[in-house]
Amino acid sequence: MPLLIRPDDLTGAETRALVAAHLAEMLENTPTESMHALDADRLSADGVTVWSAWVDDELAGMGACKDLGHDRAELKSMRVVERFLGQGIGRAMLRHIMEDAAERGIRSLWLETGSTDDFAAARGLYASEGFRECEAFAPYEPDPLSTFMTREL
Repeated sequence: MPLLIRPDDLTGAETRALVAAHLAEMLENTPTESMHALDADRLSADGVTVWSAWVDDELAGMGACKDLGHDRAELKSMRVVERFLGQGIGRAMLRHIMEDAAERGIRSLWLETGSTDDFAAARGLYASEGFRECEAFAPYEPDPLSTFMTREL
């Protein structure tokens, strides 16, 4: 399965649809005040880099990295298309983002994900790649529905 991860400007219909599906699912499972996923406009903002993952000509997933300043960045909008789950797409995207961040001089990555069972696979992936749980970081407040994690690069 040849996988291509490339920068994405979110102008393509496939990636915009994946962002919309991601937001819709997050809103189904998370109260609005605890949902921190970004829409396409906010993912297109300065300081955010987005990548899409492709298998042949089919979108398989996406991920983003938001600059937090002071040599820190935050993982955002990690998502794998359902039919590609369990095929290593998320891990490949995560490693790609970590490598890119390190090349840009980022020294630590941070993330917020859900704390409920439906986010267990995501938390497991992050932990297996060296992320550890931490306290809420700015701009977040402590939230029982959020798990915060960080990793030094």
